[in-house]
Amino acid sequence: MSQPVIKYTLTKQGRQPEWLSSDSRAFKGEHGTSANKAGKLPRFGSPQDSIYLGIGAGEPDSDGTPDGYVGTISSKADLETYIREVGYAAEYKVVTSTLTGIQTAVTTGLSTAWNQEEYSGGLSTTTSAKQTASGVGTVATFSGSQVTKVVVVTDGPGGISTNTTDTPIVIDPASTLSGVSTSDSVGIVTTSNEFSGVTTVTTTTSTTSFTYTDVRTTTSTSKSETTTDGVTTRTDTVTTSEYTNYETSYDYPAEATRLWDIYEAINS
Repeated sequence: MSQPVIKYTLTKQGRQPEWLSSDSRAFKGEHGTSANKAGKLPRFGSPQDSIYLGIGAGEPDSDGTPDGYVGTISSKADLETYIREVGYAAEYKVVTSTLTGIQTAVTTGLSTAWNQEEYSGGLSTTTSAKQTASGVGTVATFSGSQVTKVVVVTDGPGGISTNTTDTPIVIDPASTLSGVSTSDSVGIVTTSNEFSGVTTVTTTTSTTSFTYTDVRTTTSTSKSETTTDGVTTRTDTVTTSEYTNYETSYDYPAEATRLWDIYEAINS
């Protein structure tokens, strides 16, 4: 009995359909995409609003199909076309984390120097030159925005007061910030009281949009001690590593081949 490549949704209970292949080589849950068309009335409701690829346990019955069945894919070419449609909509990319920077700081001294309640010397630190490298592809970037400044000016019978709150953009120290732009919005609230008079509160909110590179910095510390003639020397090595994510194009033909090879192996 043939076991075809199936497009399917979860069951109404939110589970994988029981009619998927039980072969240990089979796949399911691949290349999920929205089951509904943008701007149209939804054809599928939750939890059946995503379509996946899998291997069915058998051919669909022409007299009716089970809950969750959407369709079959009958050729490798059709499989690649479908994966491309899903991938283009989801903006598939291959992301590879690459070690792009490494630096060490080695601190050495007698154990007595490490254990001082108030440091008075005795430790020496040597920092290596930073070693850098680059990866293959384009450095991945993220876009973000946040409120970076709020200025509240209160003008009332008691005079004018100003309160400013600054919130800096925080990104990884090795990441690069670019495309920075700021826009302001102003809100004015006026209240009056027959005893205290009129008070006007003007709030200016600054929102900053920006782009930053996908870089992650990690730090690890190793400790070693050596004792010679009863004198213990301790050495701490702090290693700072920078990992950058690089994006390359998704290999649609290779993915279609991977899945189709599984289909053929099961049906051989």
